[in-house]
Amino acid sequence: MQRIIFATVLAAAGLAQAAEFTLVSPEIKGDSVISRRFEFKGFGCTGDNKSPVLKWSGAPAETKSFAVTVYDPDAPSGAGWWHWSVINIPASVTELASNAGGVGGAGLPKGAVQLPTDYGTAAWGGICPPQGDKPHRYVFTVYAMKTETVVVPAAATGASMESLLTASALGKASFTAKYGRAK
Repeated sequence: MQRIIFATVLAAAGLAQAAEFTLVSPEIKGDSVISRRFEFKGFGCTGDNKSPVLKWSGAPAETKSFAVTVYDPDAPSGAGWWHWSVINIPASVTELASNAGGVGGAGLPKGAVQLPTDYGTAAWGGICPPQGDKPHRYVFTVYAMKTETVVVPAAATGASMESLLTASALGKASFTAKYGRAK
């Protein structure tokens, strides 16, 4: 019964949740602790601020492009924290290389665009939970998009951008990992 209700909710939201559409990282396993090398450099954090390798497979056949986001729902902002958003990844691409999220986007596939994070920069904004907080969850998501190009208004917030992606997606795949900093 739960499975039918879940499928009905996804169908009502207009999202196909294909069982075979998956997102993985050889550097960050789902439900694991994230390595410090992906930590932000700034705001009191001293990591390498490098984006991880991400790989996906099994996207719906009608996919025209992909979008990738990384979100911390546990950030004390009250609205979570957007660490990375990349849109207009060509449909022929099925992975992002290590540090693809560098400033300037040189490591991204041609045509892909990084959007500003909650740090205010259009680049990977590494993990950086407050010291002493319980470990935060980081949700890595790839969206299979209906169109080759997604237009996000310049003043879009992370939440409005995520709503736009969800509304325009054929499906999505996610994994979650955690990271905390001791006092």
